[in-house]
Amino acid sequence: MLSLTKQEVDQIANQLLKGNVCFYQIDKKKIFYMPDDEDYFNYDLTPEEETLLDDVEDDPQNYAEFTKMEPAQEYQMMQDFVDRFVNERTLAEDLVDALGKPKANTAFKFLIEASKYNEDWKEYRLGKYRDWVMELVDSFNYS
Repeated sequence: MLSLTKQEVDQIANQLLKGNVCFYQIDKKKIFYMPDDEDYFNYDLTPEEETLLDDVEDDPQNYAEFTKMEPAQEYQMMQDFVDRFVNERTLAEDLVDALGKPKANTAFKFLIEASKYNEDWKEYRLGKYRDWVMELVDSFNYS
């Protein structure tokens, strides 16, 4: 059964937020990460990354994979943040409007970073990603 320490959950959540995919080697309790190939499709793997992927393929039961949230989950997280924390009506409307446009993440990030809510957003998002990591642990344990 897979269980992670708080520090491991934090490390994985932070790597996912940076655009990486993580692999947790269960027998050695070691975290590996590399750029998510969906985000970096022109990215060439290093020899270490190729070895890691080969190891995962050879012994998949010994590795738990952690990936970022799906776009719909990210969208819902941003919407929930606006609904719960943004008290300024104009900014809230601008953020909701940004979510309805192409490149919603980029537009939302641009607006939130220029606001007084930036630190609150970062903490909220990290907390949601910690929860996401724990959901993936549960999913791994019950599969």
